[in-house]
Amino acid sequence: MTTQLQASIGQHSDRGRKEINQDFHGAQMPKEPLLATKGIAVALADGISSSDVSQIASQAAVTSVLEDYYCTSEAWSVKTSVEKVLVATNSWLHAQSRQGQHRYDPDRGYVCTLSALVVKSATAYLFHVGDSRIYQLRERRLEQLTCDHRLWVSRETSYLSRALGMNQQVDIDFHQLQLETGDLFMLATDGVYEHVDAEFVFAAVDSHGDDLDHAARLIVAEALRRGSADNLTVQLVRIDALPAPDAGETLRKLSGLAPAPVLAARMDFDGYTILREVRASSRSHIYLAQDKETGELQILKTPSVDRQGDPAYLESLLMEEWIARRINNAHVLKAGAQTRKRNYLYVATEFIEGQTLAQWMRDNPRPDLATVRGLVGQIARGLLAFHRLEMLHQDLRPENIMIDASGTVKIIDFGSTRVAGLTETAMRLERAEMPGTAQYAAPEYFLGERGTPRSDLYSLGVIAYQLLTGRLPYGAQVAKATTRAAQRKLQYRSVLDDQRDIPAWIDETLRRALQPDSQKRYQELSEFLYDLHHPNKAYLHRGHTPLVERNPVLFWKGVSLALALALLFMTGFVVIGGR
Repeated sequence: MTTQLQASIGQHSDRGRKEINQDFHGAQMPKEPLLATKGIAVALADGISSSDVSQIASQAAVTSVLEDYYCTSEAWSVKTSVEKVLVATNSWLHAQSRQGQHRYDPDRGYVCTLSALVVKSATAYLFHVGDSRIYQLRERRLEQLTCDHRLWVSRETSYLSRALGMNQQVDIDFHQLQLETGDLFMLATDGVYEHVDAEFVFAAVDSHGDDLDHAARLIVAEALRRGSADNLTVQLVRIDALPAPDAGETLRKLSGLAPAPVLAARMDFDGYTILREVRASSRSHIYLAQDKETGELQILKTPSVDRQGDPAYLESLLMEEWIARRINNAHVLKAGAQTRKRNYLYVATEFIEGQTLAQWMRDNPRPDLATVRGLVGQIARGLLAFHRLEMLHQDLRPENIMIDASGTVKIIDFGSTRVAGLTETAMRLERAEMPGTAQYAAPEYFLGERGTPRSDLYSLGVIAYQLLTGRLPYGAQVAKATTRAAQRKLQYRSVLDDQRDIPAWIDETLRRALQPDSQKRYQELSEFLYDLHHPNKAYLHRGHTPLVERNPVLFWKGVSLALALALLFMTGFVVIGGR
């Protein structure tokens, strides 16, 4: 069984009865590793006939998809990558029109329609704006997958209601669907689809299935024969094979290496001298090592003996260094310099001389508010670097945060990190266990839901809360709340008490960050950070937090004392009355 995406593409374009061809089309089928990480891209654009420069717009739009898309981060999803490219292209086209002689006449500017198809792993991603179309050929009929953005004034008169370059902002239709081997797609401009029926398209494909370029030429010729007066462009894409989720092949593609053995101090290993073991667990062994060539200290992480046969774990281990090499941020662990070929599977990262946040918290049990803000701010800046690349850390906790000798905070351990661009790939192995650590994991994970940036924000909120109080906001109850009803019953414990000088608005800020319902949390990390440093007016007008929330134990002690006194009073009253 193949483990590689395979497709056949045929395409043809003709100016037809017009003087110039304002259509533009193209396809890109890269080799590995881009084939796995980015997939196959196919696009066509149709310039508007009222413009003398729309063919330039068509070429720019298609070229941006076929070239700029492959320059976007491998960590981004297909949707994010293509939409960012098209938004930038739309801005450029609109700016060109505004600077030209037809700045007040959009029908004569740099405007075009666009339909693009990206096939990655076992999924097709469709992007569309305008009235070119994408069809799926199935059951001897053409199923239109896109909607025409055209406004009809009458049966004879219509206007293009949406196109690239028409306005400063653009709304791009997006759709994705799962693929099966043998699926066939057709992208076409109106000069083709308005004149050729499904029967002829299937006949052309059936008779020339081994040469889809020839089939495309036949379809264009037939549309021209039937009276098409427009430019004509058609593209055919057939899925010949889909990648199989084979674990062994996945690991061979990622490394081709055997797991590293158990190491010991003074041992020479793969160009390193092992100095000492830093930590060992059932999952991995971590060592401090010195590069024999450069003398640089690095941390080596190797799989434990028990995990060497676990493909999902080995893949997550390899992903740690993959992620570290793609994030360049002062608050995120860096990958170690790789100057030679490796002979074993392990992770090499920079050595941070310092302590974990968990150790720091034990040494500093009552930090002041300014110190807490500084620590939380640095962690948040590291998280933002993940989120900008569509990555979720998913295991943010004090043990996974280091503070170096200069006081710089760094996020470490990316074993649970989810990368949008990789989860789209069939090769990415799914992990059975819930990501992260229960005490710091967002409540939605316990409902079986996928995380969002607000999930990482929740974990950061727990850390901020713990720094101020030394405890967890909901104790151990979050892990037990596996239904929405149970989560609605979770009671937030206020950080305010009589022994700490903490403003009430800080408590409200943390309360919002730690909402069990993710929709009620801050939507952005920047909002949370701002409210940690500046009093939110909405919180300043709220009344004083009740004692039952600030100190539940003291509240119930008071209630018990009041009841006891009332009981004594009533008892005395009954005795006196009895006399």
